Amino acid sequence: MVLPTNLKHVASAAELEGILKDKENVMVCCGRMGPMCVPVYAAMEELQEEFPNIEFRDMLFDNPEARVIRELPECRGFMGLPFTIYYKNGKVVSATSSIQTKEQIKEILKREFN
Repeated sequence: MVLPTNLKHVASAAELEGILKDKENVMVCCGRMGPMCVPVYAAMEELQEEFPNIEFRDMLFDNPEARVIRELPECRGFMGLPFTIYYKNGKVVSATSSIQTKEQIKEILKREFN
């Protein structure tokens, strides 16, 4: 089960664990193909070229494996999709929920990964 985006997908908790071990900077957007999620995927697709040092991934929120994101302490109070998690060296450094603009995402990327 994967989302129909142009991003690389995360299909399982084990796959996410491997990515976090292999890549220093990772952004994962966990959502559906809904009106709050699609703009975030589009922004990520555009930002991939601008930030080659960051691994951009999506994950289907309804996948049982996505519990590794849904159950993060950083996501406890989240009400809206998508859940967007930023990892540095395998640790969560930022997390947002609901729609984010390209500029909001870019600000987090610069703050956390530069």
